[in-house]
Amino acid sequence: MKQKHTAKVLSQQEIALAIYDMWIETPLAADARPGQFVGIYPKDKSTLLPRPISICETDAARGALRIVYRIAGAGTREFSGYREGDAISLLGNLGNGFPLEQGCGKRAFLMGGGIGVPPILELAKRLEARKDIIAGYRDANLFLGEDLAKYGTLHIATEDGSAGTKGNVMDAVRENGLEADIIYACGPMPMLRAIKAYAGERDIPAYLSLEEHMACGVGACLGCVVKTKEIDHHSHVHNARICTDGPVFEAKEVEI
Repeated sequence: MKQKHTAKVLSQQEIALAIYDMWIETPLAADARPGQFVGIYPKDKSTLLPRPISICETDAARGALRIVYRIAGAGTREFSGYREGDAISLLGNLGNGFPLEQGCGKRAFLMGGGIGVPPILELAKRLEARKDIIAGYRDANLFLGEDLAKYGTLHIATEDGSAGTKGNVMDAVRENGLEADIIYACGPMPMLRAIKAYAGERDIPAYLSLEEHMACGVGACLGCVVKTKEIDHHSHVHNARICTDGPVFEAKEVEI
């Protein structure tokens, strides 16, 4: 059930350049699944629409969820100024999540690139599999690296070669001779296209969380669509709404 309510900021810190780590006290934590997201409403009424931000981690025991986000505009810049005790307006939980049951007992790649790294953390915590976690960054500011390493074998790729493999996540897979039976991934579209191609060549399932600009976040506006193999029951054309039908899709279902 989607809920809009006022929650409370528990803590916030900047963990890399323009990247912020916030814990929020909210009942949404009880039902959040890896790969879902929340919509956060700015207090500035000139920025009307909620900003979609992936759920990074949950702590059901204390009723809290964690988001890690990059300042990308006026809304996220406002959020970065929130402090402990501040009110925050949320809509959630939104979208589907990663299918944990598909990877149970298998060799799994958990792949995140840039601001697609945060949703991989809760997935790594919950997935019961042999996990190689491959995280791609621009440079050696490896935000969430220590957290990820607690839940699987962590491999790093950086664009500038300052840490781990020089290159992208696929370069790290090749350099380390890694193999998997299933892939879960979140990141920029070029990365997801490369993963889709890799999975197709090896005939293994890949579940991709697509990043896209969203407006309403609840499927009403058709502002975030992806071309699909099957006809969408809502619009009766070959597309799907990323915010409600996704953001996670099996790679074979979408054309990216």
